[in-house]
Amino acid sequence: MLDKETIVLKFGGASVATPEHFADIAEIVLNEDCTARVVVVVSAMGDTTDELLTLARRVHPSPPLREQDMLVSVGERISASLLAMALNLKNKEAISFTGSQSGIITSSAHAKAQILDVRPQRILNTLDNGKVAIVAGFQGVSKDGEVTTLDRGGSDTSAVALAVALGASKVKFYKDVQGLYSDDPKKNPGACFYPFLSFEEAIEIVERGAEVLHPRCIKLALRNGLPLHVLSFYDPNLLRHSGTLIGPPQRIRGMPCRFEGDCWTPDL
Repeated sequence: MLDKETIVLKFGGASVATPEHFADIAEIVLNEDCTARVVVVVSAMGDTTDELLTLARRVHPSPPLREQDMLVSVGERISASLLAMALNLKNKEAISFTGSQSGIITSSAHAKAQILDVRPQRILNTLDNGKVAIVAGFQGVSKDGEVTTLDRGGSDTSAVALAVALGASKVKFYKDVQGLYSDDPKKNPGACFYPFLSFEEAIEIVERGAEVLHPRCIKLALRNGLPLHVLSFYDPNLLRHSGTLIGPPQRIRGMPCRFEGDCWTPDL
């Protein structure tokens, strides 16, 4: 029997906005778990990060960035542990991990760290034991052992970086929109929807202002031939919309990779 493929699922803040959403996410994960080894990367719930930053500034108008990272990294850990609980309630074993526990090694620049390496041994052990691995996005640990956070959009980059390190076949991003558009469809109902984009086209669109994905995560996927799929959290079974597929028809396989500041490239 062929081994199951590994996939990474990324759920943004809107997808984890309320406690009730975690039961819905658990169902999506269980559906994927039937055919694949599943790693889930989660953002903080709703506006949690902004609320924590506001809280910090009520105590200190310009908080030390190290302590700010310690504070805001809590948001994603809350989401990860709640999802593990939701899966446990549905009789699926799942383990939540902080960024550091999942092996995400970053630079030492607090609040804007870059990923330098990913050492996902604990994630692999979890998958090998038939469990779902849930990772707190947006964070990692520096070589000095300090908790760090990435820049905004960092959870998307966390998901792609983990997928590359794990040899995953794809990353699915669950958003509050149907996929990538030429403009924000909530503000412009006439925005053009894209069912398929090359990496380069997707980078151009998000750099023009579409905030569905961070350009860094698409550039990292480009360097590794890793397909991305953006789809609606509210239509996970693709009953009304197929989402946006980004990348080549087939993933480039079997190429060892080197990571250099959010730009993994093949070791040729």
